[in-house]
Amino acid sequence: MSFATNEAQQISFSDRCNVLTDREKRVLKNSWADGFSKYIFPQINEERFSVLYSSNAASRPNTPVNVIIGVLLLKEMFGSTDDELLEETLFDMRYQVALHTTSDIEQPISDRTLSRFRERLYNYEVETGIDLMKQEMEGLAGGFVKLLKISPNMKRMDSVMVSSSCKKMARLEIIYTCIANMVGAVNKTGETEILTKGLLKYLDSEDKNNTIYRVKGEQVSARLEQTVNDAIKLLNLCGDAYREFNEYRLLERVVKEQTIDDGGKIKVKPNKEITTDSLQNPSDEDATYRKKAGENHKGYVGNFVETFDENGAIITSFDYQQNTHSDSAFCKEVIEESGKQEETVTLIADGAYGSTENIQLAQENNIELVTTALTGKVPDKINADFTINEATKAIETCPAGHESVDCKYNEITDTYRAHFDKTTCENCPNRDRCSMVLQKRTALVRVSGKTIQRAAYLKKLSTKDYQIVENKRNGVEGIPSVLRRRYGVDHMPVRGLLRSKCWFDLKIGAINVMRVLAIALYKLVFIILAQKIRTYLQHGILRDCSQLIFPTAPDLLTA
Repeated sequence: MSFATNEAQQISFSDRCNVLTDREKRVLKNSWADGFSKYIFPQINEERFSVLYSSNAASRPNTPVNVIIGVLLLKEMFGSTDDELLEETLFDMRYQVALHTTSDIEQPISDRTLSRFRERLYNYEVETGIDLMKQEMEGLAGGFVKLLKISPNMKRMDSVMVSSSCKKMARLEIIYTCIANMVGAVNKTGETEILTKGLLKYLDSEDKNNTIYRVKGEQVSARLEQTVNDAIKLLNLCGDAYREFNEYRLLERVVKEQTIDDGGKIKVKPNKEITTDSLQNPSDEDATYRKKAGENHKGYVGNFVETFDENGAIITSFDYQQNTHSDSAFCKEVIEESGKQEETVTLIADGAYGSTENIQLAQENNIELVTTALTGKVPDKINADFTINEATKAIETCPAGHESVDCKYNEITDTYRAHFDKTTCENCPNRDRCSMVLQKRTALVRVSGKTIQRAAYLKKLSTKDYQIVENKRNGVEGIPSVLRRRYGVDHMPVRGLLRSKCWFDLKIGAINVMRVLAIALYKLVFIILAQKIRTYLQHGILRDCSQLIFPTAPDLLTA
């Protein structure tokens, strides 16, 4: 299938809009479809997806990519299934107006169009590691920021835990299921003679009920050990002949994760030694485990950065990883991807994103990282008042302004050891706050450079200006709720990191599209109101409108 762009949509004499009455045209123009047609559809970059198709122009051309992307966005916006979306595209005039297909004799979407396109995206990312859908959604977001005239200098960041749709399994059930899947794979090849009678029982569903659901609590440990022994036996029986099977690979993985070699004898690992990235369910091998804010999560985590000002807010950057990926790691990646900024950019986030390393990295890239707190032990703010001579790497004065007698700096541990006059420190009101230790002749203060930096940052956050900036972060906290309630991010009908990532990308894109359409509708209401007032003035119904207050709308959407 060759690639061809769909840049020009020719309006024909048989265009469906031509048969509409004036009233129907007016209603259609006032709907979401008109805004989507004007502000969303033209910005879709088809060329980005040319790598998914053949360069042979003689082969059959592809379904227009901008139509596919538009349909996928509409799917997320209205919560439709693929089948429902096909019917809506075929019979709903608004969808055809939004996608510029009102002149098409036959709508370019079939019952397999979307699934085949998602499969192309998945295979391309497996081969190259490039997420084309994420690039497109971020590209659209960049266009929306320009369209809405939003300043790029104010950003806020948050994350959302995304649950996998797979069943929650205990250790025994995970291992049993992997064995049953491998025995089933061997059975399909017809080589059941390599299996023992004890392994053939895994083909019986009733045995699974007896082993997992009808076992008493005190018997679980013995059953778990027996099941692990069966797994090891099955791996040895299958050998290299089945190594390419996905069932074999998962069985091998679960044995490695759930057992330990104790002097040549394989034993079951204690529960506390099972890592969070171990297999949670064979049907979703990428899902990981994480405990956050007192809740257990199995699946993935999404991170997003929202650019905002008084003109609006658009999610301009986002990522999707296994849920063992920390907020601090997301923050570091966002800063590195942003690079050196020409103008200072303020990035607001919660305390989980803050660390001394991230703050330093942000400063190097002309980014001001503002967090609600810092993770880890909170230092006393008084440590920020130590005066450091960067040239000599020495503490010159303490927070009370007293000069040090001498100071030594350990570069390896980044620690300052400063001695002060003993009598002065004994009578100092700060003696209990600066970690001073009285010695025979002097008073010793031991403080790390990182502690001084963290204290200085906390002191800066407590200022009035920073508290105002910090309060602006609250606007981004509604996005996780919207993703769950409206876009069903915890109930995606696919499993695996890469497959579910494509759906997450589109949900973020749908949020941005809905925001642009909301502003387009606002503009439409504003224009209608202005027309009504003009008519009233002309007919003398309204004599003075000087006292009327009009809300300001972004002038980017003016016709």
